[in-house]
Amino acid sequence: MTSLPIDAVLPELLDHLVHGSSAVLAAPPGAGKTTRVPLALMNAPWARGKILMLEPRRLAARAAAERMAATLDQRVGAEIGYRVRGDARPGRRVEVVTEGILTRMLQNDPDLPGIAAVLFDEIHERSIHSDLGLALALEAQAALRPDLRLVAMSATLDTARLSALLGGCPVVESAGRAHPVETRWLERPWKSGTQRRGAFAQAVSDLVSRALAEAEGDILAFLPGVGEISRVAALLQPHYPDIAIQQLYGAQSFAEQQAALRAQDRRRVVLSTALAETSLTVEGVRVVVDGGQSRKARVNPATGMSRLVTGPVSRAEADQRRGRAGRVAPGVCYRLWTRGEEGALPAFAEPEILTTDLAPLALELALWGVEDAASLAFLDPPPGPAMAEARRLLTGLGALDRAGRITPHGREMAAHPLHPRLAHMLTASADRASAALVAALLAEGDPIQGGNSADLGLRISAMAGRKPSPALNPAKAARIRQEAKRLHKGAASVTAGTSAVEAAGLALLHAYPDRVALRRVGEAPRYLLANGRGAVLRPGDPLSGQRLLVAAELEDSGREATIRLAAPLAETDLRHAFPGQIAWVETAEWSRRTRQVEARRREMFGEIALADQIWRDAPPGALGAALAEGIRERGLDALDWSKGALALRRRIGWLAASGMAGMAGLPDWSDTGLLTTLDDWLTPHLAGMRRIEDTARLDLAALLLATLDWPQREAIDAAAPAHFTTALGSRIAIDYGGEAPAIRVRVQEMFGVTEHPRAAGQPLTIELLSPAGRPVQTTRDLPGFWTGSYADVAKDMRARYPKHPWPEDPARQAPTRRAKPRAT
Repeated sequence: MTSLPIDAVLPELLDHLVHGSSAVLAAPPGAGKTTRVPLALMNAPWARGKILMLEPRRLAARAAAERMAATLDQRVGAEIGYRVRGDARPGRRVEVVTEGILTRMLQNDPDLPGIAAVLFDEIHERSIHSDLGLALALEAQAALRPDLRLVAMSATLDTARLSALLGGCPVVESAGRAHPVETRWLERPWKSGTQRRGAFAQAVSDLVSRALAEAEGDILAFLPGVGEISRVAALLQPHYPDIAIQQLYGAQSFAEQQAALRAQDRRRVVLSTALAETSLTVEGVRVVVDGGQSRKARVNPATGMSRLVTGPVSRAEADQRRGRAGRVAPGVCYRLWTRGEEGALPAFAEPEILTTDLAPLALELALWGVEDAASLAFLDPPPGPAMAEARRLLTGLGALDRAGRITPHGREMAAHPLHPRLAHMLTASADRASAALVAALLAEGDPIQGGNSADLGLRISAMAGRKPSPALNPAKAARIRQEAKRLHKGAASVTAGTSAVEAAGLALLHAYPDRVALRRVGEAPRYLLANGRGAVLRPGDPLSGQRLLVAAELEDSGREATIRLAAPLAETDLRHAFPGQIAWVETAEWSRRTRQVEARRREMFGEIALADQIWRDAPPGALGAALAEGIRERGLDALDWSKGALALRRRIGWLAASGMAGMAGLPDWSDTGLLTTLDDWLTPHLAGMRRIEDTARLDLAALLLATLDWPQREAIDAAAPAHFTTALGSRIAIDYGGEAPAIRVRVQEMFGVTEHPRAAGQPLTIELLSPAGRPVQTTRDLPGFWTGSYADVAKDMRARYPKHPWPEDPARQAPTRRAKPRAT
């Protein structure tokens, strides 16, 4: 047996597990931990049961089992076996399983009878399934199985943090990769050039060509998705007819994936997603070309919609990829970024539990009997808002009761290895065969890539052979058929394609009632979803003629989500399925478009209106309240303010700002204050009005004064009178809009005034006017004006207005009606 770096630390690991129940194993890529550790533990004195090892991917699980069985010169299914969804070859001593399998085992029997140890391989990938499995296993170990051994195996994770989670268990560190790997960076960033569509694929293709010319051995190139793999393959194939250009990704059949892992008698380039990042050995590879990008789904908790985000890999992921080049011999890693750009990469990928849809996790925790996720040992606890949204969804599906406890229906849902939406669809649908097919299709992924329509029925018809499609992925279609039969206990069949197509909309309705989509009037292919979100079909999609759809897959791509998969929905099916959630709603609302109140009666399902009528007998109060909203939106300037009303507001504002004694508690009649209290002083008077123009008949000053009591009015009039009355009896409005109260008055009306008039506790600013009403002087000291500059003003005025009196001593000019002015 060929020696591997991990062999040197296996005795230490075994010793720790003899004296303790947990350990962390840090082993870089190529150390051999995946195949050597289970075989070593299998013969430990405490191992009186199976060794269970978790792998994040089905291909990795089967490949690891095959390599270990080959090491023992056995077939898979003897001592060494595996279990993945839809395929199982149990082993007597070691079993490699995908992460969800462990969760099911723990939920069915928490003390894991017959299991001696659980190994969490590649735990640094931080999938939500491994985080949950570890949390449940730790609780089972503490409460039921103190003899259960747990080993967390990581290539890059912070082992100290992981050790603390496992009760401060020992950390065993293995040496590095078996062979050295030279890293070659770009000299300058490739992104500095063109950003046209396909530029990334061209850059990767160029880097692969460079690797083919400079280095020896097969090449493993990492790309974020199937689309990029196809584009790079198309660029390379014409130039390298003697090179085998192979593809490796999750949607392939197991046979296709196995073929990509095996070496050939000619040089090859394997274009892969992150599937080949860990656990797998791609034979003959001595060169890695890393495109530096990864694609992950992120869920917006506010909408429940996901979007695929392509971004830079973390340094840990890049190190994992680099290690693929040193598995069999010294290798070379080409990176599509510069050495300087490497420092900007994040250290680790964000844990899936922080970014993904938490509904499956919330259902598993409820089934486990946990109400608060914080009570379990998670490396990163699930975010509170996302968990709250997940529980709301589960409650709506009937999986949880109002107290958050799992219901019998929730237990039935949890028995299916599906997202809770799909599990609910399967258990609630009358046509279980069709629902199983739809659930399998959504769980396994779209079998048609790059299609022109989002119609789910086209996929079902293509798989049934009724409407063949050249874009149909045969391997994925076969997996969907197999999964559908398994979900329906072997009875589901896509040969009855017609019924499945017709039932697709109703089946989806059970899973996605919040994604029922109503076409916007005159705006196809734009839709409004029952959850209030906007959505759009691709232009030219045949589904755009449908009034009602149910959207199964949405990409949260901006202001409106993009519908990726959907099925038509009959309104009768919607009414029959949710009679209690459809109700008439009467609304009076301000319309920005028409700038008036619109009163409607709508038959609502969520946020969509199945019927819409004019509400002809809308109560006047409802109309007024809606008009008030329009005024709030447009602002107080939309109202017809009289000069008197504006003067009143300025007077109150002056007093409120002056801090005069006795003026505390004055209302705030600024724009902000009046908008805040609109329902107190204006809304009751808007009853029956529909347009802002209708408010012109209201006396706004009177409405404001009506909010003051009589003592307040008297105090205001005394402190800040609205008018100044001259000796001749003229009432001059006092303006409180400036730095000081002010009036505008003709000079002749102020003759005989020897004491400067005051208001609001300070001298009035007096703008003296000529007989023609033109300003001649502004003063806050009238007696001083009479003895000062008046002489010059009078000299000029006598020439202009000879018929008007301009006495030499205006202060001694006898008044004609009153000897002394008074303020009111």
